[in-house]
Amino acid sequence: MKSDGKKALTGRKLYIPPMTQAGGRVLAATFRSKGIEAQITPPSDETTLELGALYSSGEECFPEKITLGDFLKVTRSEGFEPSKTAFLLPTANGPCRFGQYWPLLNKVLDDLGLDDVLVISPSSKDGYGGIGGTSFFKTAWIALIAADILRKMLLKTRPYEKIKGTTDTVYEESLVMVEKVLERENLTYPKRLSLLKECLIHARDNFRSIDAEYIKGKPLLAVVGEIFCRHNRFANENMLRKLEEHGAETWLADVGEWVFYTDWSRMDTMIRHGKKYSTDMAIAKIKSHIMKKDEHKLLEPFHDDFIGYEEPEDITEIVELAEPYLPARSALGEMSLSLGRSGYSYFKGVDGIVDISPFSCMNGIVSEAVYPSFSKDHNNIPCRVFYYDGVNLDLDRDIGIFMELVKGYISRKKVERIYNIFFKNN
Repeated sequence: MKSDGKKALTGRKLYIPPMTQAGGRVLAATFRSKGIEAQITPPSDETTLELGALYSSGEECFPEKITLGDFLKVTRSEGFEPSKTAFLLPTANGPCRFGQYWPLLNKVLDDLGLDDVLVISPSSKDGYGGIGGTSFFKTAWIALIAADILRKMLLKTRPYEKIKGTTDTVYEESLVMVEKVLERENLTYPKRLSLLKECLIHARDNFRSIDAEYIKGKPLLAVVGEIFCRHNRFANENMLRKLEEHGAETWLADVGEWVFYTDWSRMDTMIRHGKKYSTDMAIAKIKSHIMKKDEHKLLEPFHDDFIGYEEPEDITEIVELAEPYLPARSALGEMSLSLGRSGYSYFKGVDGIVDISPFSCMNGIVSEAVYPSFSKDHNNIPCRVFYYDGVNLDLDRDIGIFMELVKGYISRKKVERIYNIFFKNN
């Protein structure tokens, strides 16, 4: 059965799909702070793909197959009880098939006689605010920001580490520290925010203590595309690490970007419906202001670390950069974000654009059709869409070809990258 999130989860174990490993874990910790047993689904594997394919038509996108397969693996686990189980599966409006994930999951569960399983489906329509109340949403928000920060520190540090694996260890230790703060019960929100900031400062210092050699000149690649595929390591076959092995540093678009975009889309819809000065608009603006304020609090200790990696101050900057190619009011969702983020990244001095998308994804296909025009307008910066459908590809060959294009671009690039204080010249 489906729930919009208001139905009590007491007595149930909630499973969360790890669109991002860190994001799923911190969200589970947020649920635990409310006394709800929660964890991410077990690691994806070949059984995931087998079950996902068995109970789908083959026309669904790859993230759908993975998500469905992971949930079905849970139903086959030892001790599974439908009436004591819940699945979290958010949804969204727009052209993406993501909006059909939960109806398919519900149908499959019903067909298997597992209709006692509760499916929680918060929607982008209200900025995912329909689950757990204001207190829960605020904690979930800072949890996701913390996850984005740690991932950013991981990706900017790992390509320069001297001892392989050191950065991954610090990242995991930092994530565990964050989880412990988030899962504590009976904390006021200001207290939790303060403790989380202290925790992140400690993590920052640990990242800074890693023996690394930050030498200027390593190619920096902006990674955009479909949000699940670009973040989920199983879905993209650990693409970011493969890019690093080919000598690149990656800058991955954050999850927070999508949340800000859904808020922008909601407010834009209200304006078009004549509700610019409505109570709903006032509430939405206050919510967005508080979210941005809390984001700034957590980002402030990382000012020196993120010089050259700054996020846009307002999501409208991304939207406006996409407008010449994909007008945001007609080309909804990730395709606009991918083009806008590509433009933003170009002006930050990146050396190439990597779009990671599921095979047959509308967002990826539309973006790929527009990238040639975008590239031409931006000094012919290399742009490449990598599609994934679970079939092994010769990624090393394709990445190698792309990196040769990147090297050619570096020799003629017009927008120089800004480096932070930790870098030194060759």
